[in-house]
Amino acid sequence: MTELRHLGIIADGNRRWAKAQGLPTIEGHKRGLSTIKELVAAAAKSGIEYITFYVFSTENWGRSADEVGYIMKLAETRILKYAEELKENNAKLLVLGSKNKISPQLAGTIEKAEKLTADCTGIVVSMCFNYGGEQEIADAATIAASEGIITQETIRRHLYHPEVPDVDMVVRTSGEQRFSGFMLWRASYAEFYFMEKYFPEMSGEDIKIILKEYENRNRRFGK
Repeated sequence: MTELRHLGIIADGNRRWAKAQGLPTIEGHKRGLSTIKELVAAAAKSGIEYITFYVFSTENWGRSADEVGYIMKLAETRILKYAEELKENNAKLLVLGSKNKISPQLAGTIEKAEKLTADCTGIVVSMCFNYGGEQEIADAATIAASEGIITQETIRRHLYHPEVPDVDMVVRTSGEQRFSGFMLWRASYAEFYFMEKYFPEMSGEDIKIILKEYENRNRRFGK
């Protein structure tokens, strides 16, 4: 049996969950943060080493100004507090994405949050925030080109937080079945699992279901 070392989750359906509950859109994002915390705790208990959440893509800037503004404010006010919680549990926080468009204040808060948990040795929690898979590869290729050579190795070396390994399984919620640019490089051989429930409906029990599903997969890596 191959160990599920790195789990990726495309956290989809926050807005639809809120609408189904008769709540404002922002309540879906708030509930989504609580779901992340529960899933991280369950993943750590299950022995998963890395868990990555796709929470805000470069395309999400096209949403309403009110919603985007709320998400940015939520990130700025909650990420450092969450980093403190992770540190208490020896968990490391990483944020993968571009600094383009986000405020200097938020960029500074992200840097502080990462530094706060830098020495933690438990589960690594990655947030894909202001992230696009094509943009990540383009940014890495640009740096590689400036160094004089573009190969698979040099591109990989310049991905956002290159220490994060390839994804073993990608889970997408809300019934959608597409990549949406999530970790295009690292997920090239990942297994996929699609869930009908909205992301805020996930719980720690779903980690057990995901692990069981992964155990039944036969990963051949093109062989």
